[in-house]
Amino acid sequence: MTSQSQQDISSFDKTGVSPKVVLFDMDGVLYDSMPNHGVAWQRAMKEFDIHFTLEDSYATEGARGVDTIRKYAKAQLGKELSEEEAQQMYDVKAHYFHEMPEAKVFDGVIDLMQKIKASGLKIGIVTGSAQLPLIERVTRDFGDFVSKDQITTAYDVKRGKPNPDPYLMGLKKAGNYVPAEGIVVENAPLGVHAGVAAGCYTVAINSGPLADSVLLNEGANILFPTIRAFADNWECVLENLSKR
Repeated sequence: MTSQSQQDISSFDKTGVSPKVVLFDMDGVLYDSMPNHGVAWQRAMKEFDIHFTLEDSYATEGARGVDTIRKYAKAQLGKELSEEEAQQMYDVKAHYFHEMPEAKVFDGVIDLMQKIKASGLKIGIVTGSAQLPLIERVTRDFGDFVSKDQITTAYDVKRGKPNPDPYLMGLKKAGNYVPAEGIVVENAPLGVHAGVAAGCYTVAINSGPLADSVLLNEGANILFPTIRAFADNWECVLENLSKR
């Protein structure tokens, strides 16, 4: 790890964190799915006369899809969409996404989860997704580490990321943990903000095109370029966080 990473960990030790659960975001953390999401968002929004770029898909990742649509419809079309109207538009986006090849699990994810489990910590997944096939895939791919009732989705909260609600719910569903017992793993600015706002130690994985500073400026405690790098440094991170 870099000296900056070591410095970030040491400063957080002073809070007396005692990690007991790791909460993973899904897209861009577990799966290399963001490029597909970007294409699907652009295709769908174009049908509704909304200009939506690849950068927009990364900048808004983690928020509930209906919230993103309502925000852009208001800004560009001057329309106040109902949740039901936004959901219909989101369904178009979901349709395009599922037409594309299935995204791969990132290298390092399974290894990291095995290490977390061996360390005696629990695992939860917190996603802003409302796409049921994706959620079903999570239970299939990671069933050895997380049960269905430890997955938090857009259906579980009224306020999505960047609000802390998804991660607070994730802590609850994973076992009624308090924020100081949680580690959040995120790749998006809104998600990092949510993890920090929830009071969890927040690890940023910069798997997209954004500058490292964008994630660090949202309050990430430490940043890795890949999930593989985090897996390789898991023992070091846990050791430093567990110091009293």
